Amino acid sequence: MNIRYVKQSDYYVISPLINEWWNGGQMIDKLPKMFFDHFTNTSFIAEENGEIVGFLIGFLSQTHLDEGYIHFAGVHPSYRGSHIGRQLYESFFQRMKAYGRSLVRCVTSPDNKNSIAYHFRMGFEIEGGNRVVNGIAVHSNYDGPGRERVVFVKRV
Repeated sequence: MNIRYVKQSDYYVISPLINEWWNGGQMIDKLPKMFFDHFTNTSFIAEENGEIVGFLIGFLSQTHLDEGYIHFAGVHPSYRGSHIGRQLYESFFQRMKAYGRSLVRCVTSPDNKNSIAYHFRMGFEIEGGNRVVNGIAVHSNYDGPGRERVVFVKRV
């Protein structure tokens, strides 16, 4: 397994695959090309035998100078369970430490039980919320009207 920084051309490999990796869900809109153009030193690709099998798009907060943010991460369905996600997250955590960042944030949908469980396993905690859905604190209207999100935070 090779973990490396994202490069601009990776967008053209990942973008046709991303909806397939999410069982036909329309996810490509959540991953515009600009992330591959402007966050190459804080985003990572996992390759196996030259094939992209995972990615993590993250960046340094411009507002909160002790924080980094994971925007989107994914692993090819055939490679899930083989700790590729963990390697990508650990690469991001190490990069944040190198930049003097001590906190990492990310969000997910309250319906995404796998993501919630994964972030707990990675040592994230849920940050507050203004209501509880299925026992999970959520932030109402986080991404617009009716778009609740679970907000995670982890010290690195």
